Amino acid sequence: MSDPVHKRRLSRPRRFLRLISGILDPRTWGHMLKVVNYYNYSHVAELRRATVDPTANISPTASFANGQNLGIGAHTTIGAGCHLWAGPGSARITVGEDTIFGPDVMVTAAGYRYADGTPVTRQAMDEAPVEIGADCWIGRGATILAGTSLGNGCIVGANALVRGHFPPCSIVAGVPARIVGTRRIEGTS
Repeated sequence: MSDPVHKRRLSRPRRFLRLISGILDPRTWGHMLKVVNYYNYSHVAELRRATVDPTANISPTASFANGQNLGIGAHTTIGAGCHLWAGPGSARITVGEDTIFGPDVMVTAAGYRYADGTPVTRQAMDEAPVEIGADCWIGRGATILAGTSLGNGCIVGANALVRGHFPPCSIVAGVPARIVGTRRIEGTS
């Protein structure tokens, strides 16, 4: 076994010098422009094209594609690092009101084909709408694929891979996701 290694700690003056050298390095400023450009085309510009209720709470680190095909309902929360990629043609992503997305959720309404005999990036995409009902809770890291429909009140477990149609109040989990329970909501039978 090799000798243990410890991380070298920098003194305060060395950390300050590192800060100054970073500020003076032109590559830092070039990278900042790349980050601003990415944020604009993946968040700001796409949200302008989407139909988003003004009461929705959207993390500044969420990214969107094809905003014209995206609808987000009232009081919905889109967590940090989420990706909502509607289809480039007509496949919409519709999210009902009072729905919560945990961090790092991926929702896509399109996917590349893989058997057309050409490189994947040159192949056409298959699209299908995604409908997420009202009062749903999507757990951290879940992936929701094209053609999925989640009824009102559904709960999706963390890291689930979801594809298909799930009735209202379903609790789904796993890879691939399947119904593991049913949610009870007061005032309903």
